[in-house]
Amino acid sequence: MTITFLGTGTSQGVPVIACTCPVCLSNDKHDKRLRTSILIESDNKVISIDAGPDFRYQMLREKVMHLDAIVFTHEHKDHVAGLDDIRAFNYKQQGPVDIYADERVQLALRREFPYIFDNHGYPGIPQITLHNVTLQPFNIGNVHFTPIEVMHYKLPVKGYRIKDFTYITDAKTVSVAEKEKIRGTKTLVINALQKETHISHFTLDEAIAFAREIGAEKTYLTHISHRLGKHADISKELPDGIQLAYDGLKLNI
Repeated sequence: MTITFLGTGTSQGVPVIACTCPVCLSNDKHDKRLRTSILIESDNKVISIDAGPDFRYQMLREKVMHLDAIVFTHEHKDHVAGLDDIRAFNYKQQGPVDIYADERVQLALRREFPYIFDNHGYPGIPQITLHNVTLQPFNIGNVHFTPIEVMHYKLPVKGYRIKDFTYITDAKTVSVAEKEKIRGTKTLVINALQKETHISHFTLDEAIAFAREIGAEKTYLTHISHRLGKHADISKELPDGIQLAYDGLKLNI
């Protein structure tokens, strides 16, 4: 099974157009961070976790020719705004794309994309099949998902464990019970927004502490803002076994 980091950035702390900050001016490909999501490719399924505003470009960049499902973590725009762009897959596959989301996220999708859910059947609108996500494990083909609830300030967000790989974005706190679902993970992906304290995201130090507590063999930091700094500079500060993820990084799990 292959994991591709479609994006490792965030709308939080993104400078304005024509910014002259070091990250914006960097020529290092590792500093070109689109909104956070990953692509999972198994023997029989292709699945995206989240579909933010950069979804269309991410699919084109990675030459994704087929998409079976999108699994959503939560309803913020930087994670759901690309849903409309599944219509290209609908056309090519001649069928709907499966959408996995909890009830709260489904309500948000209905508000944001009402034309997808109306009864008029307007030609060309995105075709989806909704599946409800709870905290119970579920399968998409041969890919087994264990949902993990983390808190993004006061908003519950779903992380997901797949085999010995755990993917979490937008976390600030994780309960003891949910941490138990993560323990034994060999590869952990966790958000590290910036160095300064933030109300709803792990800081760099908090993400490192969380990774050490979980004890994963390898940890990749994602959901990185410009405020964190350049990839090359931050990489020098990280302990063994912890590194910054970057757009296009591929892992075999």
